[in-house]
Amino acid sequence: MQTTDQPALLAEILEQETRVWQALVDGDPEADKAALHVDFLGVYPSGFATRAEHCDQLQSGATVVSFTLREARILQLGAEHVCLSYLAHYQRPGGKGQDRMYVSSIWQRHPTGQGWVNIFSQDTPTEGSTAV
Repeated sequence: MQTTDQPALLAEILEQETRVWQALVDGDPEADKAALHVDFLGVYPSGFATRAEHCDQLQSGATVVSFTLREARILQLGAEHVCLSYLAHYQRPGGKGQDRMYVSSIWQRHPTGQGWVNIFSQDTPTEGSTAV
């Protein structure tokens, strides 16, 4: 396991993570599903979530209005896995101001070698955040 400062890999994985966030903004469960591994596990302040549960939250529309991802860093976990960690600033529909949370997502290289899928994600709200 090693920390990597490979700018190209960081940019590639950050682009994948941005697609997940954009699916939340667009209220697009199909785009969300396409980014998540079939065995995806989410660990959130509200509990655990499977791929289906993560996608189902979008059945009623967008869950995020806007977002920015900051302080991104990547940790190489092996030839086929990386962990992306960052600070997310985001706003929920009807929310008052932005919330912040630290996120760590493990991405696995797609078996075809083309692209990546998100296999694990954990959200940690920052102190004073109203995120749930």
